Amino acid sequence: MTAEHQRLAEANANQTRWRQFGPYLSERQWGTVREDYSTHGHAWDYVTHDMARSYAYRWGEDGLAGVSDDQQLLCLALGLWNGQDPILKERLFGLSGPEGNHGEDVKELYYYLDNVPTHAYMCMLYKYPQHAFPYEWLVRENAHRGREKPEFELLDTAIFHDNRYFDVCVEYAKASPDDLLMQITVSNRGPEAATLHVLPQLWFRNTWAWGLDDSRRPQLEATQDGGAIAAQHARLGYRHLYCDQDPALLFCNNETNAARLFGAAPAPATGQYYKDGINDYVVHGKHAAINPAQTGTKAAAHYVLTIAAGASQVVRVRLGAADLAQPFADFDQLLLLRHREADDYYAAVQARLADADARRVQRQAFAGMLWSKQFYYYDVPQWLAGDPALPPPPDGRHHGRNAAWKHLNNADIISMPDKWEYPWYAAWDLAFHCVPLAQLDPGFAKNQLRLLCQDWYMHPNGQLPAYEWNLGDVNPPVHAWATWRVYKMCQKQNEGIGDLEFLGTVFHRLLLNFTWWVNRKDREGRNIFEGGFLGLDNIGLFDRSAPLPAGSYIEQADGTSWMAMYALNMMRIALELAQTQPIYQDLASKFFEHFLYIAGAMTNMGNEEMDLWDDEDEFYYDVLHTPDRGRQFLKTRSLVGLIPLFAVEVLDDEVLAAVPQFAARLQWFLKNRPLLAEQVSRWQEPGMGQTHLLSLLRGHRVKRLLARALDEAEFLSDYGIRSLSKYHQDHPVCLHLAGRDFTLHYEPGESETDLFGGNSNWRGPIWFPTNFLLIESLQRFHHYYGDDFKVEYPTRSGRFCTLLEIADALSGRLTKLFLRNEAGVRPALGPHKQLQNDPHFRDYLLFHEYFHGDTGRGLGASHQTGWTGLIAKLLQPRA
Repeated sequence: MTAEHQRLAEANANQTRWRQFGPYLSERQWGTVREDYSTHGHAWDYVTHDMARSYAYRWGEDGLAGVSDDQQLLCLALGLWNGQDPILKERLFGLSGPEGNHGEDVKELYYYLDNVPTHAYMCMLYKYPQHAFPYEWLVRENAHRGREKPEFELLDTAIFHDNRYFDVCVEYAKASPDDLLMQITVSNRGPEAATLHVLPQLWFRNTWAWGLDDSRRPQLEATQDGGAIAAQHARLGYRHLYCDQDPALLFCNNETNAARLFGAAPAPATGQYYKDGINDYVVHGKHAAINPAQTGTKAAAHYVLTIAAGASQVVRVRLGAADLAQPFADFDQLLLLRHREADDYYAAVQARLADADARRVQRQAFAGMLWSKQFYYYDVPQWLAGDPALPPPPDGRHHGRNAAWKHLNNADIISMPDKWEYPWYAAWDLAFHCVPLAQLDPGFAKNQLRLLCQDWYMHPNGQLPAYEWNLGDVNPPVHAWATWRVYKMCQKQNEGIGDLEFLGTVFHRLLLNFTWWVNRKDREGRNIFEGGFLGLDNIGLFDRSAPLPAGSYIEQADGTSWMAMYALNMMRIALELAQTQPIYQDLASKFFEHFLYIAGAMTNMGNEEMDLWDDEDEFYYDVLHTPDRGRQFLKTRSLVGLIPLFAVEVLDDEVLAAVPQFAARLQWFLKNRPLLAEQVSRWQEPGMGQTHLLSLLRGHRVKRLLARALDEAEFLSDYGIRSLSKYHQDHPVCLHLAGRDFTLHYEPGESETDLFGGNSNWRGPIWFPTNFLLIESLQRFHHYYGDDFKVEYPTRSGRFCTLLEIADALSGRLTKLFLRNEAGVRPALGPHKQLQNDPHFRDYLLFHEYFHGDTGRGLGASHQTGWTGLIAKLLQPRA
């Protein structure tokens, strides 16, 4: 057991609060729904990046390379100024949704390099240009470009080409749970000496200006010797930020500058010393903007470094107890020790991973997962009603966004998809996050899965919250899959002992959610489901979350398949619980039967409706229903038709022997419901090792779907499975409906449609979550069929492989995105020579939202070590 394993055990046993401080600051609080009090819900415009330095947030804080306590009361982050920029660099810059030709996107270069589960050691790298940051150019050029052109990125400005930039490496180490060391190492990569202002900033989240907690205003002040900033808070107690090398200490208040933002009357001469005071003092020399009494609720230590070409300088601060006599005496030794302990920890985690480059990629993926934790605070009834000290929100918000979620009150540390582009949780994203997180911190992964099922998250009707832009939207129901997956991973780590309490707790809550799906998303009670867009954004001809033209509606092959998968996941969980509590056998029977009803509906049992399987194309399609009772296939060869592969479960005879009541009910059902029994793939014929298969597909259909999925002219890319067949590049899908024309064609990179804002594209690129599910499904099919069942891979190659070999090959294609190939190139980093070849760039990884369907170039959100963090699981050798 390494030192980090020991700390983690203490934290999970609630013995020591090692997780009290962590990387819990958002990277963008501006432009979020929580901060939006506009009449029409235009969150991007209500608080902008330009406003953020002057606007005191209501619901959270953001910062650069920042940390906070687990209730985000006290925050510590980095400020920088290169002497050229019009503003202090306190937060990452990016474009709002309406500003970019492909929607919202961060326009910075930064990397999460290291982190451990207790955050006892963390490391992040930010690359800061020495030239003036091209804010206006990035906005102007992206606004000018059409959707047919790629995003204009910071690298495209050539601002790094002459190496006139600073590498700013920020490290944190914990001497104890509430004693935090921060070291900032600045390296001048340019050819000449350059000056940089470095400002570690400490501040309190504003909890006092809303008329709710005025009596508990915290305080920052300079200590008598001027060498530290004293912080006092009613809940956190008393502590100091010790500052090495005697920097100037600057103070203001975390209060909104209403004069700058709204044209309000300026403050009296005594001043409020607003949130932007430190910015105005450093950048514009406004001495009146900071408090000469050196007190306030926001403070900074101001270091001015002149760094020779190729040289580095270090800034050290320490947030700890108020009685440290020599705070920097043991600083270097502690930092080095925690770094070595992080190396020891990952040496244990990666013991079976031999390749050095693979270890590097996996460790940075884990770092991104751990850095992407965020304190998320959203009290919907308070947000709807407004605060006593402020004007009431417009009446319309009581009938608008999230008005039906008055029970929701979130104030927790949650794994985010991306703390800049997606600084809010998403239900199905979070489920995927928990798989790689369980490799490092099983307790945190399990708690995340529990969290969304709590009463203050889950709607009273059983729906899980989707995401803050629309809590009532619908994501694919993968929570049960993730729960079972994490349970099995933790069981293996714990020498075969499973956490049945965790499994049972989530299962009982998901009973409510499953019932919600059945009651709300099965239009006619026929076990054919319509889930809306289901997280797949612009994959179809229509916006599936909006009403279709002329009262038409869609029966979804993917929505129905997700529900079949959900039923099987719930059945498998119930069977596990029944091993020790036989009462769960009834619930296992219920989900087994529901799966059969869904399978029967998909294959048009009794010839009452249109089959979702097209015999001519041998593919699954959505079915469009029009008001004249017409029905037709929507013949788009997309992930919609491959998702039926995900609904597969294999049961061993050993499992069935332990649940005789379930086994008896199963046999009765198969005997007395022969039409439904036909939907079960060869149930009466045991597979390899006395196993039984439950699947929507028999062997023939598995092979026919895989013939398309593994065709390099259709779905199979060098880097995984595309979300839309390349067939539609030359054969677009066209539909005329209700006087309107709808078209869909293959788009391997950035989306050319604004159907879902344009920055998210499922019309061709490669996405990790669906690829991961396909790989796992193939592994389960192989567990039943064995090595005798072979499929041509790739299609028309003449080479036949087992399903396990194909799963491994697909996994290899995905990992190839990040690993350096024979030419020394990482495909995910794209064509940029500096990223690929420069020693100060080439080993730093970005984990994008999705990847170009032909080249593998990373696209969309650039730090989505949410579900793209699944690469860490794929790189781990299979036991």
